Amino acid sequence: MKTLEKVIPELNEIHDLELRAKVLEVWEDGMELGGWTVDELAEIPFTLLADDVEVTFIEHVRTVCRMCIAMEQVMADAYGDRSRIDHDTLVAGALLADVGKLIEYRREPDGKTVFSDWYQYLRHPFTGVAMAYKHGVPAPVLHVIATHAWEGDKFKRQPESIVFHHADFTDFDLARFK
Repeated sequence: MKTLEKVIPELNEIHDLELRAKVLEVWEDGMELGGWTVDELAEIPFTLLADDVEVTFIEHVRTVCRMCIAMEQVMADAYGDRSRIDHDTLVAGALLADVGKLIEYRREPDGKTVFSDWYQYLRHPFTGVAMAYKHGVPAPVLHVIATHAWEGDKFKRQPESIVFHHADFTDFDLARFK
């Protein structure tokens, strides 16, 4: 049986063991609330806002997280101590930014993924923050979750949210490119 740690090895990039445990708890909570299994994470489309996208939810989460880590490294190499990106905040935020989709989406009996009733009230940045807050995830990580999508466009994003926002939309735009 697959475990979340095997499916999302980037969890090991979070150096603070307490934060890593909280991120894992949020994922487990989201899966339970949404009725998803670890195996089904590889079957969920990463977006329902575009047609014929062949990228899965878990591929998107992992890819964007790795893009964030690479961007952080480039900034550190270029600017040294002047680069003020907190690694654990960046990685935890990257891994949790879309976790709200686990309740924003639901699976039909025929296996098709569709928007759940939650979607008519709250999008995944809001539900993701609520789940993460419930598990004691620190405010800087909540900020990344809350501001990563268009809902955060009128809010001053912190460095980790800026990195994630651009990595996320790069992957979104390229995944839809035909």
